[in-house]
Amino acid sequence: MQKATRHLKRTFIGIAGGIVVVIGIVAIPYPGPGWLIVFAGLAILATEFEWAQRILDRAKGEYDKWQAWLKRQPMFLRLAVLLFTGLIVITTTWLLNVFGILATVFHIDAPWVFSPLPFF
Repeated sequence: MQKATRHLKRTFIGIAGGIVVVIGIVAIPYPGPGWLIVFAGLAILATEFEWAQRILDRAKGEYDKWQAWLKRQPMFLRLAVLLFTGLIVITTTWLLNVFGILATVFHIDAPWVFSPLPFF
């Protein structure tokens, strides 16, 4: 009985941690705590899986290196990274039809704001 309970707990932690990591990865380019969510998901997984702890340690180190590298770069490059991140946010927001929904709510006649994807 105890083995089944242990397996069920491990499965639940694997699913929950995996969902949190996926949500964090999706949230990375958006304003807010995307990386924090990824690290939280990995921390959840690390309570049961040794490989997750290794990935968490590595990811934290790489994130710190990226931040340190970016701080050493000239302002134009930092602004280019910011601009690229902004373009990712605007593009995915458009593809997910957020602008189209807002145009519908506010009765704005601008067909170009609607997502070209058929399922949105």
